[in-house]
Amino acid sequence: MKYGYARVSTVAQDLSVQIDELTKEGCEEIVQEKYTGTKTDRPQFRLLIDKIVERDTVVVTKLDRLARNTKEGIEIIESLFNRGIKVHVLNVGLLENTTMGRFFLQTLLAVAEMERNLIVERTQEGKALARKRDDFKEGRPRKHSKQQVTHALALLEKHTYREVEDMTGISKRTLIRRRNELKANELNATS
Repeated sequence: MKYGYARVSTVAQDLSVQIDELTKEGCEEIVQEKYTGTKTDRPQFRLLIDKIVERDTVVVTKLDRLARNTKEGIEIIESLFNRGIKVHVLNVGLLENTTMGRFFLQTLLAVAEMERNLIVERTQEGKALARKRDDFKEGRPRKHSKQQVTHALALLEKHTYREVEDMTGISKRTLIRRRNELKANELNATS
């Protein structure tokens, strides 16, 4: 039997393109899942793996629908090969338990992992360059500008934190933290 497996990472994403491709490929049953690939516990995938038997074929549109990384991909596909199950990746081809099939699988997964690692390296290089800039600040950009905070802090002279929060949308916690930062900067400037 030919089983299709379609997965997207978030509930908001759509499975229809994958389902159309798997239907055109002649899958008799299509298992659908909206579950992140970073989690190993994918319930529908686990049910599919437990259901399939020797001579069945598992069809996915892309290899990353099946596995998160090279190690997991090889483990999943080898376990299927050992059970006499074929894997058909639509944008690659049919992977079988042959010397060439295993070689192609390992090469393909290694290239995919290398691409991910290169992206991580480039991101780290970009961060390292950004850290050299004088205006670099680690983390998320601040929600409120310096002018907004200064205005809100001035309002505190005549209003309560709750009133200022209602007027400006800046939380009490943020106001206290930013006021403490300004005092620390003033002390450092005079030292």
